[in-house]
Amino acid sequence: MFKNYLKISWRNLTKNKAHTFINVTGLSVGMAVAILIGLWIWDEISYNKYFQNESKIVQVWQHQTFNGKVGSQIAMPIPLGTMLRDEYTGTGKDFKYVTLSSWNYDHIVAFGDKKLTQQGSFMQPEITEVLSLKMLKGTRDGLKDPSSILLSQKVATALFGSDDPMNKTIKLDNKQLVKVTGVYEDLPRNSTFNELNIILPWDLYPINQEWIKRASTQWGNNSFQIFAQLNDKADINKVNARIKDLKEKNIALAGDKVGASFKPVVFLHPMERWHLYSEFKDGINTGGDIQFVWLFGIIGVFVLLLACINFMNLSTARSEKRAKEVGIRKTVGSLRSQLIGQFFSESLMVTAFAFLFSIVLVLLILPWFNQVAGKTVGILWANPLFWILGLGFTIFTGIIAGSYPAFYLSSFQPVKVLKGTFKAGRYAALPRKILVVLQFFVSATLIICTIIVFRQVQFTKNRPVGYDRTGLVQMSMKSDDIHKNFAAVRNDLLQSGFITEMAESGSPLTDVYSNNSGLNWRGKAPDLQDDFGTIRLTPEFGKVANWKIIEGRDFSRAYVSDSTAMILNESAAKFMNFKHAVGEVIDWGRKYKVIGVIKDMVMSSPYEPVKPSIFVLSNDVEGMIDIRLDPKKSTHDAMAKIEAVFKQYDPGSPFEYKFTDEEYAKKFANEERVGKLAGFFTLLAIFISCMGLFGMASFMAEQRIKEIGVRKVLGASVFNLWRLMSTDFIILVSISLLIAIPMAYYLMHGWLQDYKYRAELSWWIFALTAVGAIVITVLTVSYQSIKAALTNPVKSLKTE
Repeated sequence: MFKNYLKISWRNLTKNKAHTFINVTGLSVGMAVAILIGLWIWDEISYNKYFQNESKIVQVWQHQTFNGKVGSQIAMPIPLGTMLRDEYTGTGKDFKYVTLSSWNYDHIVAFGDKKLTQQGSFMQPEITEVLSLKMLKGTRDGLKDPSSILLSQKVATALFGSDDPMNKTIKLDNKQLVKVTGVYEDLPRNSTFNELNIILPWDLYPINQEWIKRASTQWGNNSFQIFAQLNDKADINKVNARIKDLKEKNIALAGDKVGASFKPVVFLHPMERWHLYSEFKDGINTGGDIQFVWLFGIIGVFVLLLACINFMNLSTARSEKRAKEVGIRKTVGSLRSQLIGQFFSESLMVTAFAFLFSIVLVLLILPWFNQVAGKTVGILWANPLFWILGLGFTIFTGIIAGSYPAFYLSSFQPVKVLKGTFKAGRYAALPRKILVVLQFFVSATLIICTIIVFRQVQFTKNRPVGYDRTGLVQMSMKSDDIHKNFAAVRNDLLQSGFITEMAESGSPLTDVYSNNSGLNWRGKAPDLQDDFGTIRLTPEFGKVANWKIIEGRDFSRAYVSDSTAMILNESAAKFMNFKHAVGEVIDWGRKYKVIGVIKDMVMSSPYEPVKPSIFVLSNDVEGMIDIRLDPKKSTHDAMAKIEAVFKQYDPGSPFEYKFTDEEYAKKFANEERVGKLAGFFTLLAIFISCMGLFGMASFMAEQRIKEIGVRKVLGASVFNLWRLMSTDFIILVSISLLIAIPMAYYLMHGWLQDYKYRAELSWWIFALTAVGAIVITVLTVSYQSIKAALTNPVKSLKTE
């Protein structure tokens, strides 16, 4: 019986080639989208699953209250990590391991003539157990040697090739000799530590940074990270209750009134939630990238649903042509269950073909998809789960797509069909119309949402940043050779004519690395809490940035007094309630005199208000080199000259640089990625909808061919016939727009509220979508409508 079902199904599919092509193509595209999104979601939800102890790994966070608003951060003080390690770790206690960590940043590792820049952190030895590193060489105890280094497999291969790296001595940051005591397996891309390519012992940190010794006793110095692993029987909620007041109590005991005023609350954030639930608002975990998992999951379901709708629509539309087949089969004894099985077999055959084609489409699209999505996902050929899900996915889709045709067609009464009295009924077309409305509702909603996402990104890109990004180059100082010879390097480059200015700064123009509180000024309210972005720099920084002075003057080496001078940005002057800030005195451990106010510069998130910031001079700035190129000179020649000068003074460091405008553009990467993917899926949704519309128009033209012939004989013009055929579809699309527009407005209005600097929802977006949807509908339907209208009426009526 099943073999017979397949034979009949194959004959029906090959007999109606156009119908089959539309169904298979539509389902293939829909299933390909679902597979791509499924692979993307799998990669997202499997984030950090590489680590054996993932369910027990936590990071220590803190909530702090700032003028009535609660903020959450991962930057923590060293004494807290020390206390948790000493008093809360061990058998029967809350933690199995607690480890302090620096931030992950660039280091130079050199062996012989090979020099590499790799990201790494200073960490306490227990981190190897917390992360359950898979050691390829050595053991996890390697960090216990204070002059050791652990390398990832790719770094070890790049430095030593096929040679054994163990116990080899390499030079770190052109200063310190360290010994390779272990090589660990590269950490996967979909993990929080994917860029942790080298691990350095915590005890090595003070050799490079003397200030860490002071920080080790300062409860208010939030400059580090704390990772931990809970004991097997520990309950995270109970642990949170025990540790939440630790910082507040100890910071009060230390006499730090400013730090205590922030009312810090310590808590643990589990690794399981680091990636998808990383956002906090007013002290509450509100989500994070999980919104994109839901977004693309919903898009995948809807795109696949559109393809299923096409199948159901075209199958039910051709019901009258198959009515006699059903009648004859019932007359000769076929049961309704057998007919249902027959129609489901056809549906499953189509979905089976569609699944095979969808795999081919996925293979073709994956390279582009990975590039846009920032992933390295691939089809999980060796994973049995993929094939189980693929088979279940195909059967499920086949059942969903074929359910309505199977139950609808099998319900026909043979007597009426064979006597010729069968009529589809007044409301037979209603389900098809509803499905068409649903299709274009989904498509129109996706179009509006995609336009708004792109517009938000473009709106923010066009936001005035307060400085000139063009021709700006920024370099991270990995050794102090350039800093020691700053005056000579600057002089050589200025004389070369390839640059107009050069400066040093503690933060790049695209970020703020340091924040400070505890400033006092005239008129400051007693209960006002302050938190200022703090940028230490050399006097040339303003000319490099080309920042805009709106009051007072810039720093200058001509004024010795500028060593205790301060420049504020607009937001800081406003926060301090200064109408005229120049001349005001700021008490920050010592007295600083305000000499200028600059226009706000967007250095952090372009989607947020500019943070109040202060700028002060420092002779000990070891962070960034900022260079403004001469716009009249070749950029290629300028960078070659800069490299030559830098190599002269710092031959041990690789010459690496970044253009500020490119770094600023990276701030939009996430939103642009979402916009591009949403746009791609939207185009596919429109394509599927148009294919269905084309198939429906083809069927309607075929069904009404005799009516069209009669109308032509009676004098109807081609335009009148085209309007007759197109009007029904235009009405359906218009109904879908009436539903889609308010829905899209509601969704995107809520999405935009997450951005304090956001574009407005303009009426033209919805108008453009409506016009576009109707134009697409008209163009899709017109081919079949005009073709039918131009048909010779003699051919369509001669069978009567």
